[in-house]
Amino acid sequence: MHTMLTWLADAPPQTLPARSMMAFTLVTHIILVPLGVALPLITLIMHGYGLRRGDATALLLARRWSAVMAVQFAIGVVTGTVLSFEFGLLWPGMMGRWGDVFGLGFGVEGWGFFLEAVLIAIYLYGWRRLPSRTHFLLALPLPFTALLGAFGILAANSWMNTPRGFSLDSAGNPVDVNVRKAIFTPIFGPEYWHFVVAMFVTAGYVTAGVYAVGWLRGRRDRYHRLGFTVPFTLAAVFTPIQFMLGDSIARQVFHKQPVKFAAMEIVWKTDTHVPEYLFGRLHPDGTISGGIKVPQLDSILAGFRPDTQVTGLTSVAADDRPTATQATIAHFAFDTMVGIGSLLLLLALWYGVMWLWRRRLPASPWFFRGAACAGVASVVAVECGWITTEVGRQPWIVYQYMRVAEAVTPTRAPALWTMFGLVVAVYVFVFGSFLVILLKMRTQWRLADEAGSAERTAAAPETETPYGPRSTLGAGSAPGPSDSGEDRP
Repeated sequence: MHTMLTWLADAPPQTLPARSMMAFTLVTHIILVPLGVALPLITLIMHGYGLRRGDATALLLARRWSAVMAVQFAIGVVTGTVLSFEFGLLWPGMMGRWGDVFGLGFGVEGWGFFLEAVLIAIYLYGWRRLPSRTHFLLALPLPFTALLGAFGILAANSWMNTPRGFSLDSAGNPVDVNVRKAIFTPIFGPEYWHFVVAMFVTAGYVTAGVYAVGWLRGRRDRYHRLGFTVPFTLAAVFTPIQFMLGDSIARQVFHKQPVKFAAMEIVWKTDTHVPEYLFGRLHPDGTISGGIKVPQLDSILAGFRPDTQVTGLTSVAADDRPTATQATIAHFAFDTMVGIGSLLLLLALWYGVMWLWRRRLPASPWFFRGAACAGVASVVAVECGWITTEVGRQPWIVYQYMRVAEAVTPTRAPALWTMFGLVVAVYVFVFGSFLVILLKMRTQWRLADEAGSAERTAAAPETETPYGPRSTLGAGSAPGPSDSGEDRP
């Protein structure tokens, strides 16, 4: 704590509120990102399955998920826009000096948002209004536009971690910008795919978790079985892939950002045969308390040999590295992320073995309890990943080129704290509204399911078969095709 207070005393007073506001908006926005990036793919998989098999239940699920996707996207645009403004308002030093180098990433993200909004609108409007095959084909670009938005923001973030693609003039300003090199930095590939697969894993577990809860409450019809199986299978397939990608990016950090790696693993002095600490706290004098010490494991993980040399925090001056408190935060976040990933891998293996061996879902209620918790756990893992990335890079906002204190706004700290309070109030309202809408949609759908096909009318179109003419109104009207009840098993 002493080192943190010393660092805050040396930093401009506006640094703490600026960082707190940025951290809050990023942490809340990232909750929505998995669904924004991966839910279009999950929905289209269910949609394609329904068309191929003529399965009205799958089509009903796809349509309902598309409604959730649209609401989530609207909220995500709001929170993402706030983040974009904060870059310019809170960190004008970075944007003013380096914006010409890495700003293209934000432009790509903006185009991704725009295209995704158009395609979501077409997809929602197309239910019942377009031929089924045309509707599905028009929606196929949706997952790619979602990945385009992720491409832009990850390009910017990876550049901040491994900046390149420019030269410096005599005044220290970037010139001769090479856009290709600025976007495709050494760590961009591992960081991008690690992030994208994390989104698939998280969205799959979050979506499946909703139906796992229903399964535990006795709703064991085909609707809940299909709603659970498709997203959970996607997440289970990607979980071991994510584990390997996580190992790859950790190795890239070891080579490209050795001081950040030292913070993640709380390595104080450069040495070989370095032990691995599972959790544990680093103190300013280099001692470590708590945690579980595994001899030589850190060197083995870094270079596959116990004599691999691992760079320590003391390899650079104290002003050029994270403080002991910051290193501990990064280390705890990293270990939590890896721990959750390991548990999710075991859950995915349980599911895979049972499916390959007996061609059915696991019967144990403990499996579904784990599946119900997996969504929340995977979101926590994503949050921890971002904490590791951002805190481990300190004190640099642009690694080894610009410090956080050099980039922060000159706006006085009290004004920033007031702004932070307003942002929190707005976000509480926005996320509260989001939750209310989701709960209302769930209640409406559940009531429609319980009412049965005999009571479905055009006033509740989401309860009808997604394709074909709507039911007609009036006592003398003949029932439409959707009145047959084919949208439910």
